[in-house]
Amino acid sequence: MSLFTFVFLVGSLAGLLAVAANPSPFFAALGLVLAAGMGCGVLVLYGGSFLSLILFLIYLGGMLVVFAYSAALAAEPYPEGWGSLPVVMHMVGYAVITVLMAAALKNGWYEASWTPVEDNVEFHMFRGDLGGVGLVYGLGGGMLVVGAWVLLLTLFVVLELTRGLSRGTLRAV
Repeated sequence: MSLFTFVFLVGSLAGLLAVAANPSPFFAALGLVLAAGMGCGVLVLYGGSFLSLILFLIYLGGMLVVFAYSAALAAEPYPEGWGSLPVVMHMVGYAVITVLMAAALKNGWYEASWTPVEDNVEFHMFRGDLGGVGLVYGLGGGMLVVGAWVLLLTLFVVLELTRGLSRGTLRAV
């Protein structure tokens, strides 16, 4: 269990480094997918399968639309990839900063406090996230509608920003 958690957390960190270090939205979108997928894997390991599914659908559905339009706006003929020297140097710098911060803050970190929901199965009648399903669609239904409305509004704002001189995103560069 700890090995899977470690692999998912390192994969999530690698995806976040790829998003932060890459100036091209083409490769940063792939890093975003990697980071979100690995983060959802950590949530699944600790009993939040419904929360993981909602996060993956809403987060990637909303953010990848923004990445698609910003990729259409920043149409570079030769974008910098992950192997180019400036991107590698940024990734190494961000990784060093992350390791130094983790070393400075390790005194408050305890692995024993990571307890999956399934380890306490004798104390529960249902799985850990099944109660949340009813709450999202029951008491949280208004917030779900507000979240969908905000995503739709964000889509229209991005469309308006990338329209540019009323020629759309397929304009001559």
